Amino acid sequence: MASTADIKNGVVLNIDGQLWSVVEFQHVKPGKGGAFVRTKLKNVMTGKVVDKTFNAGSKVEIENVDRRDFTYLYNDGDGFVFMDTADFDQLTVAAATVGDAKNFLLENQQVTIALNNGNPLYIDLPASVVLEVTYTEPGLQGDRSSAGTKPATVETGYEIQVPLFLETGTKVKVDTRTGDYLGRVS
Repeated sequence: MASTADIKNGVVLNIDGQLWSVVEFQHVKPGKGGAFVRTKLKNVMTGKVVDKTFNAGSKVEIENVDRRDFTYLYNDGDGFVFMDTADFDQLTVAAATVGDAKNFLLENQQVTIALNNGNPLYIDLPASVVLEVTYTEPGLQGDRSSAGTKPATVETGYEIQVPLFLETGTKVKVDTRTGDYLGRVS
């Protein structure tokens, strides 16, 4: 057990059996009354963000979360298989844990996986990835970048919105947080 003085950004707390990551914290010492710590916590599994206040000096349970680099190998139907870049051990991560990251995973891609007691909690992807457009409707003569967008399917099977002038086979940069088109890659 640790005290509220140990709360820092990025620390993972165990509150009522659930893991919460500290997004923001602020130690407050008002003129009247006892000091307290105001925090903004993000649920590691669901992504829900809540505000929570702790009295100064109260005990909190800090969990050990190990963030390690892995290489994505393949999807075996039951889950996604990753290889630890340090010791080459393979780890199978359930599809529910991978979540929307599956839309941007390519074989041999580097990712960071947060582990708690050997159990994968979540996957951190790079901010953007380069994907090839496998299908999109053909553009028409005179289409310009400011004219609008059309749907396009990328090599992972995910559908994004791209400018009208893009064609099948074009490599594009995609934001992994929002799924937005960021630009062409030559």
